[in-house]
Amino acid sequence: MSVPLRPPALLAAPLLVLALLLTGCASSSTGPAKAPVGAPGQGAAGPESDAASVLRSSPSAEAVPSPAEIPGLGPQTRAEIPEDARQAFVVTGEDEDANRSSAVLYSREDPTEGWVAVAGPWDAHNGMEGWTDYHVAGDLRSPKGVYSLTDAGGRLPDPGALLPYDEHPRFAVDGEGFYGEPLEGSFDYVVAINYNRTEGVTPLDRTRPLGLERGGGIWIHVDHGGPTQGCVSIPEERMEELLRTLDPEMDPVIVMGDAETLGR
Repeated sequence: MSVPLRPPALLAAPLLVLALLLTGCASSSTGPAKAPVGAPGQGAAGPESDAASVLRSSPSAEAVPSPAEIPGLGPQTRAEIPEDARQAFVVTGEDEDANRSSAVLYSREDPTEGWVAVAGPWDAHNGMEGWTDYHVAGDLRSPKGVYSLTDAGGRLPDPGALLPYDEHPRFAVDGEGFYGEPLEGSFDYVVAINYNRTEGVTPLDRTRPLGLERGGGIWIHVDHGGPTQGCVSIPEERMEELLRTLDPEMDPVIVMGDAETLGR
């Protein structure tokens, strides 16, 4: 059987298509074709390119949130908190010369998630003359800084404290405060602030590693309705709650000072 011959024009068409496939879709100029923006080897993708959209939507490109920080504390103060501390009782004074303050207890079960407020804010008092960077005996100011909390005690029986608790009649006190308010019951519950004292002993211990002239006996104790001689005071029911919450396994600290100083 004979096979009909194709016309020459029909034979030329497939050859033209093949030539286009081999050379690519060039423009009318003689230079090489431009690759699409964002193609491999062509530089970074622009903000409107498909490649940039893929990067923005990629989970690996999302910013990882930083652990929550304690509000009001600046980088200098945060750096003073030990890495192993997982409880922080933050006492913030109204200003350097004020004797009123506010207290909040923070905790961090997981350091990667940061701090969480677990109690407070509570009204508090501090030294009659406010705060100081260099406390000395009789200046009526509370020492600024970050101090560990390891020991507790009081005139009343242990309310369920997790810190070692020393019940002793020597915690009894009488007399009047700066505004004529009675001091009786102020030391029914106390937590020793480890400023110029030896850790791991009763708050009644009078050892002063920095010397007697630097003062001592700085405690968290029951508020008597007025400023203190250098301690921090909070209401009695709050003291009981604090004693039942501060956990030696969490290496608790107190962060104390006026708002401006703590914000540095």
